[in-house]
Amino acid sequence: MGKTTIFEVAKAFLSLEAMTHKKLQKLCYYAYSWHLTLQGERLFRNNFEAWIHGPVDPGLYSEYKHFGWQTIPQEDQSPIEGELMEFIQEVYDSYGHLDGDELEFLTHKEDPWMEARGSIPEYVPCNNRIKDEVIKDYYLKELENGQIE
Repeated sequence: MGKTTIFEVAKAFLSLEAMTHKKLQKLCYYAYSWHLTLQGERLFRNNFEAWIHGPVDPGLYSEYKHFGWQTIPQEDQSPIEGELMEFIQEVYDSYGHLDGDELEFLTHKEDPWMEARGSIPEYVPCNNRIKDEVIKDYYLKELENGQIE
């Protein structure tokens, strides 16, 4: 566990393009989720919570919240290289064409976010942790069902 930090993963995504905070959060969530599913281990120590706008890591939120709804500038280079950067690029190739709102919509239809929220309405604040076992089970099923290429 903890090959890297969420902040390094965020900077790796930001080396690919400038983006909104919402998009960055969701890309980091998908990188975490797919790494957990495919490699059987956590990419970084942080945990995502089921916030109104989808999965959010509170530490990453604090780091970039001053940008608000504005675009976070592109980074000059990634702090991550090699196989891990190739993995991040694959996640970006799969989800990077979507904007933050589209990624939010996607996560709202998926079991990990929905299960963490339970009966809490979408518009009500929530900081329930999204459980690793739910993430892994859900994305393994998606993989087995051929929903993800």
